[in-house]
Amino acid sequence: MAVNYPKNGFVAVLMTCFNRRDTTIACLKQLYKHNVNFDVYLVDDGSSDGTYEAVSTAFPDVKILKGNGSLFWAGGMRLAFAEAMQRGYEYYLWLNDDTFIESDTIERLLAIHKDLSEHNRSNSIVVGSTKDPNTGEPTYGGSVRSKRWYSNKFEFLEPSDVLQECDTMYGNCVLIPDSVARKVGNIDAAFIHSLGDLDYGLRARKLGCSIWVAPGYVGICSKNSIRNSWADTDLPVLERLKKVVQVKAFPLKPWTVFCSRHSGVFWFIYWFLPYIRAIIGYKDLASSPTFTK
Repeated sequence: MAVNYPKNGFVAVLMTCFNRRDTTIACLKQLYKHNVNFDVYLVDDGSSDGTYEAVSTAFPDVKILKGNGSLFWAGGMRLAFAEAMQRGYEYYLWLNDDTFIESDTIERLLAIHKDLSEHNRSNSIVVGSTKDPNTGEPTYGGSVRSKRWYSNKFEFLEPSDVLQECDTMYGNCVLIPDSVARKVGNIDAAFIHSLGDLDYGLRARKLGCSIWVAPGYVGICSKNSIRNSWADTDLPVLERLKKVVQVKAFPLKPWTVFCSRHSGVFWFIYWFLPYIRAIIGYKDLASSPTFTK
């Protein structure tokens, strides 16, 4: 499907990075294969490996914003989003710096949104799905709430050959039109690393927006390893407990906000579960809504 693009200020690509220079550069190289007018807003959250210098040299048009190492994913993406929204774009693309999208991905996502708009669904988010480069297994994309009793469980919705509606999404490759951005706003400041993407999608749904998973896969991205994490059952219980409350797992305040906002009147019951799982060595990471990038 053909899409007519304005010459300037059309798509803002939002990214954040920390100390993986070569990966970030490779991601940008793949991104710039697209034949779409876009601006890149990249937050370098205090990298010490020369990421800032390497990106500045290889891609001088990238708008690099500096962090101090405390932003993590949600904070970095929030900063990039805020900067881009000040200028105003028709679309905002969330893109992880370890996600390598195909050279027609942006065009595909834009075409899907154009089609949705023609069917009175302009307030729609379009999500691209990724798979592991080595195993071919699905990794990130759209997510649906489990129909089982545990209401905080979000399961990956595997893409098919048709457009599918979902409940929320992981933020690896997500196209957000300006109409949705103005309605939902930015990633909530309550979230530091994980949960911010899932919360954004759920808030968007509550405000009457819809979320759609694009047909097929749009690129590759390896899944996070559980090694040396709160879910690693090879670690002692006390070590797992320390890790489960850290920024990249279930820190107390963000987790409380997420549960109280999205888990109904019995949210406090669900709040306890990840900490109980850390104690007993629960292995099913699919039950964790926060195991995201």
